[in-house]
Amino acid sequence: MAETVRPTRMELLNTKQKVILAEKGHKILKQKRDALVLEFFNIVKKASDLRNKLDKQTLTAHKALAVARAFHGDAFIEAQTLAAVAAPGVAISTKNVMGLKIPVISSPQFPAFQVYSIHGTSAKFDEAVYTFRECLKLALQLAETETALKRLLVEIEKTNRRVNALEYNVTPNLKATIKMIAGHLSRLESEQFFALKVTKRRLQKAAEQAEALTN
Repeated sequence: MAETVRPTRMELLNTKQKVILAEKGHKILKQKRDALVLEFFNIVKKASDLRNKLDKQTLTAHKALAVARAFHGDAFIEAQTLAAVAAPGVAISTKNVMGLKIPVISSPQFPAFQVYSIHGTSAKFDEAVYTFRECLKLALQLAETETALKRLLVEIEKTNRRVNALEYNVTPNLKATIKMIAGHLSRLESEQFFALKVTKRRLQKAAEQAEALTN
């Protein structure tokens, strides 16, 4: 940059303004990166807790299913499964974290009453259904947090690259350009000052010679 720029006073002022903007941008990006990192670690803790809960809930659900299958038989369980209505849908929205959109998945709203016939079923079957519903809720919450972690990680890396580019590339190059222009202008002023002194001496000498001739 310093080799291609025009060494003028206007360019010097423009480059100084660019340094100010680059330093402001660097500060803002660092604040954004720090906020994203903080959000990332907050969600990491949440995701870790959800994984543990889902693992435990899945184990509980399979135990409940095993008990229900032993009590009712596989044919009954399969028949109830085929007769079940579709699972309720989920709503997906977004939240904004420092300009980054992160998905928010709402938990499915299951009906308060059972959607299968109570004829022939038991509390063991109800328990299996309930525990698997809880598994689904936890799985959706975990999907939300892990998606957020992936997006945050990508944004953190992108922001960090921009911070480093400003800190180690853009700003140093701009300051080098300022130094080059200032040095060139300083040398130019020195040369002009020296030329003025030489011209002044010549004029004085010419005046003295002209005065000597008139005398």
